Amino acid sequence: MARIVKKAVSKKTPAKKAAKKTAPKTKNVEPKKEAEPIMLQPPRGMKDILPDEQGYWDQVRRVTERLSRDYGFSRIDTPLVEFSNLFNRAVGEGTDIVDKEMYAFATKGGDKVALRPEMTAGIARAYIQHGMSILSKPIKLFSTGPVYRYDRPQEGRYREFYQVNYDAFGEQDPILDAQMIQVAARVVQNLGIKAVQIQVNSIGCPICRKEYKDLLVNYLESKSNKLCQDCKRRLDTNPLRVLDCKEDKCLQVAAAAPQSVDHLCDECRLHFKNLLEYLDELDLPYTINPRLVRGLDYYTKTVFEIWSGSEEGRKNALGGGGRYDGLVKMLGGEPTSAIGFGLGVERLIIEMKRVQAKPYRAPKPKVFLAQLGDLAKKKSLKLFSELEKNGILVAESFGRGSLKSQLRVANKLGVEMTLILGQKEALDKTVIIKNMASGEQETVSVDKLVDLVKKKLKTDNVVTYHDNNHNNG
Repeated sequence: MARIVKKAVSKKTPAKKAAKKTAPKTKNVEPKKEAEPIMLQPPRGMKDILPDEQGYWDQVRRVTERLSRDYGFSRIDTPLVEFSNLFNRAVGEGTDIVDKEMYAFATKGGDKVALRPEMTAGIARAYIQHGMSILSKPIKLFSTGPVYRYDRPQEGRYREFYQVNYDAFGEQDPILDAQMIQVAARVVQNLGIKAVQIQVNSIGCPICRKEYKDLLVNYLESKSNKLCQDCKRRLDTNPLRVLDCKEDKCLQVAAAAPQSVDHLCDECRLHFKNLLEYLDELDLPYTINPRLVRGLDYYTKTVFEIWSGSEEGRKNALGGGGRYDGLVKMLGGEPTSAIGFGLGVERLIIEMKRVQAKPYRAPKPKVFLAQLGDLAKKKSLKLFSELEKNGILVAESFGRGSLKSQLRVANKLGVEMTLILGQKEALDKTVIIKNMASGEQETVSVDKLVDLVKKKLKTDNVVTYHDNNHNNG
């Protein structure tokens, strides 16, 4: 009898073998990190400027740009980011801006850069780099935009805030100082802020200021026990800033401190005397403020600030500036006289609201375009474009379905007439003009529509969109 031999069968099936070969090795996998929640707000000290605020911003833009043209300034825009040593050199080591407030960082390529904490240094850098010294003097430049300082946010001073700057290079005559002060006052007054005070002082040139600084430091050291901690530090780095401190005990010390105007050299004294005579001639209301020094190292001779408010009431500093005759040379250019000032846009707007000055009101449309049906909707886009190209400001409500709902929008806007384009009108190449006051309607050819609308608007003394003379300033 044949012997049956049982063949040993492997317990592992082919499927199991394959699974064993392809199965990944188990590792200690870290749990997946949850995504950080999005903060639905900007960083502290920065804010959105919403549509209902833009009327004030538009008014500031219109007034400042118009005056820049009237006084012969040309627009310049410099980068928000510059190499940080530009500000270290120009603004000055030991100033609060450089030591405490500057947004400085290194790029991926290792460059040391900073968000601009003020505009003048970048403008002076551009002046040198692009060889503007060959242009006719004085070279007047206007700029506007955001600046950044990591400081405690306060009313009118955010970590991102906006400035308008007026700068002039190449003229040392004090008549230019007077004109710059006049421009600053004009900006504020044209915005509807009528009560303006001009604070003015002279801090001398590097020659006479050295003697004054020594005298001031000797005085302040004798009163050092009455100074705040910041001002004690400033004795070594920037003693003039002690005069500008807002702490009560420092104000008391500063009140009896030596005054820079009493220690000017002959040239600086004559410059300041001539400036005051020009201001008298302009009937500008100024006050000599011996404690006004401005906080930046590049200032020389004239310094000034523009304050709002009456003599008795609340006073708000809206901006300021002064001469910086040594800045261009300090940055590597030829010796160049210069003067400039900046105004804080947020501070201007706060003051405009306080005195109930009017914001800019854009011209409202007097024509509404309504459409009904798919074909009319397609034709309405081209019709809207034709009206706009001819200077007619038109409102519309594209996407709204019923004619009733569109007419409701037109009534709310208070337009003079509504142009109705329906399916029939689209085929006939006509448009219905509806007088919103009387309810009368007439049908006109598309070819004649623009001229007819213009005629009706002119008859009603309605300003069209492209009338550049229209403003409420």
